[in-house]
Amino acid sequence: MDTLFTQLEAFITETMERHRIPGAVVGVWQDGEMQVLPFGVTSVENPLPVTAETLFQVGSITKTFTALLMMQLVEQGKLDLDATVQSYLPAFRVADETISAHVTIRHLLTHTAGWVGDLFEDTGEGDDALPRYVALMAELEQLAPLGEVYSYNNASFYLAGAVVEAVNGRFYQNTLHEQILQPLGMSRSYLKSWDAMTRRFAVGHQMDAEGNVEVARPYHLPRAVHPVGGLITTVPDLLRYAQFQMKDALAQQLHVPQVQIWGEGEAVGLSWFIDDVDGVRVLSHGGGVKGQVSRLFIVPERNFAAAIVTNWEDGGLLTHPTERWLLRELLGLDAPEPQTVAAKTAVLAEYTGLYKRPFADIALYMDDEQLMMQLHNKQGFPSRNDPPSPNPPPAPLALIETDRLIVTDGVMKNGRVDIIRRKDGSIGWLRDGRLHRKTAVSD
Repeated sequence: MDTLFTQLEAFITETMERHRIPGAVVGVWQDGEMQVLPFGVTSVENPLPVTAETLFQVGSITKTFTALLMMQLVEQGKLDLDATVQSYLPAFRVADETISAHVTIRHLLTHTAGWVGDLFEDTGEGDDALPRYVALMAELEQLAPLGEVYSYNNASFYLAGAVVEAVNGRFYQNTLHEQILQPLGMSRSYLKSWDAMTRRFAVGHQMDAEGNVEVARPYHLPRAVHPVGGLITTVPDLLRYAQFQMKDALAQQLHVPQVQIWGEGEAVGLSWFIDDVDGVRVLSHGGGVKGQVSRLFIVPERNFAAAIVTNWEDGGLLTHPTERWLLRELLGLDAPEPQTVAAKTAVLAEYTGLYKRPFADIALYMDDEQLMMQLHNKQGFPSRNDPPSPNPPPAPLALIETDRLIVTDGVMKNGRVDIIRRKDGSIGWLRDGRLHRKTAVSD
């Protein structure tokens, strides 16, 4: 095992140097033993060595905590996953009144509500932060029919947090601390940035226009983001949480597949993502905030969990290959790399066009015989009024099966792009995790 971890350390060091990643922590828990490897520095401006206890923002991994809080409310008889949201928040509305009346808690936790999912807005630090955000949802348009198509949806988890507050009669941060963080011994986990700032913490980083690594600002996330992606924690605390997920019967209800994402081996449970790797179930969730990217994955039947945190905007260049390395070298699980298939130009040309959503658009176009993708960011984070991130360079796409594409090069390499068809067979959407609606030629 020591030899394997020496190889892992070398692999991570080389990957970080190649992609200019300032800092990271990788932790593994297996059969009762924990190993944590820290790398790099907390900040290029004020560098301190990253330690095993350095705090990182882990973004959307927080969604699994929100789902667990909801299951606790179900167990207490206070919440029904198949009840409508309006049963608990009568004033809730989105743009479509029919959807407003029929969307359920389960739709929120499975990313199947179908409305625009990336509404980022700072609604202040007051106790009304979540209710004020929910009021803003009245403007959200419907991108897809309710319950029909998986599309990653942040707005749904803002709403889920508001439901937790309304049903429990306590603020989200108090409920999280009292019902999960404190009982699990997660003593170095916080939601408020000012709590983290009195301890050693990592700041996010990005590339500036000249290709230099710079600190990504702001660090602070608005209070309404807490149920969606607000957790600031350490790798050892994440691994304590992962152990609980493997042994607790209530938590295990979150791991039951609810909606297929693609094929038989890729699904979403209640917040958790579920993959079949060599016939073994792997549960996972990633997280991304301003200049920080993280990954938590669990293999219950192998009594194994791993957490990877980075302070780099393209941290997926470390988290994804490290996950594959750990699964292969420690567990002997090696899903085959997707193989591209030859496709006639006419087949690829059918996918071309402009696919839109308010946060970002994606254009697919042919460059000679090569299908290309260009992302156009239109809004910022953590508020929609912040400047949008720079657009990445165009990325080449290749077909790996009917209506499923893969990015073959660049910062989004190996990313999946799904073409979703309407019931009549016409192309309705592109999905890169989130749905983008195809526009008509006249739009």
